[in-house]
Amino acid sequence: MQKTKLLLTSLMFMGLIALAGCSFPGVYKIDIQQGNVVTQDMIDQLRPGMTRRQVRFIMGNPLLTDTFHANRWDYLYSMQPGGGQRQQERISVNFDANDQLVGLSGDFMPGVSRDDAILGRDGDTQTAPASQTDEPAAPGSLLEQIQREVDDAQTVPVPTPEPLETSPQ
Repeated sequence: MQKTKLLLTSLMFMGLIALAGCSFPGVYKIDIQQGNVVTQDMIDQLRPGMTRRQVRFIMGNPLLTDTFHANRWDYLYSMQPGGGQRQQERISVNFDANDQLVGLSGDFMPGVSRDDAILGRDGDTQTAPASQTDEPAAPGSLLEQIQREVDDAQTVPVPTPEPLETSPQ
């Protein structure tokens, strides 16, 4: 009888420990990301008149290509920080009949950064870079030689190529 009581008590104690371990508040929860990662840098690189290949190079393959809207690509991205609210971003890229970019719509707009917001950081708090005082390099050092070469560099204009002839041979 005593052994049974000890066995039941130990099993009950082990069960309570197991249940307490499941709901321990310090358990790490992973971030869940789904879809195409779209950053503000990608949006800022898009220009009207770009071809589909150029847009695909910058943005990657679209998550959705609608059969009924062949001239529209949709990029979806959702992120759920560990234990937090799920946030979703959407961008639609529109092309004309000549397969050139004519517009975009969605949660990202050119020049407006939302990267920090989707990662859960406050975008208003920006740290200013620390001001550095440039000390002159020691005479005869490698750093001084490099600085002298940079200062003495001459600018060379970039040649512009002539347009290709499009007449048939």
